[in-house]
Amino acid sequence: MSDIGERIERITAKTLGIERELVKQSSNFSLDLGADSLDTVALVMDLEDEFTIEISDLEAADIVTVEQATTFITERLNG
Repeated sequence: MSDIGERIERITAKTLGIERELVKQSSNFSLDLGADSLDTVALVMDLEDEFTIEISDLEAADIVTVEQATTFITERLNG
């Protein structure tokens, strides 16, 4: 797995207050990890800070799994 993917998994676990081992690339933020709308906003903000990028509300709405977040951020950084 990429460094970006590992960083996203670590940030997801920290932001959601769950064990790191529970977060997989295939994990759905709400269905698998129990994130509610406030958790999702906090996670987007933490990812923006970590990777120094901006994620619009429309873009964030399309990111529902850790893998989608990894793909999105990787593409954004490689631009």
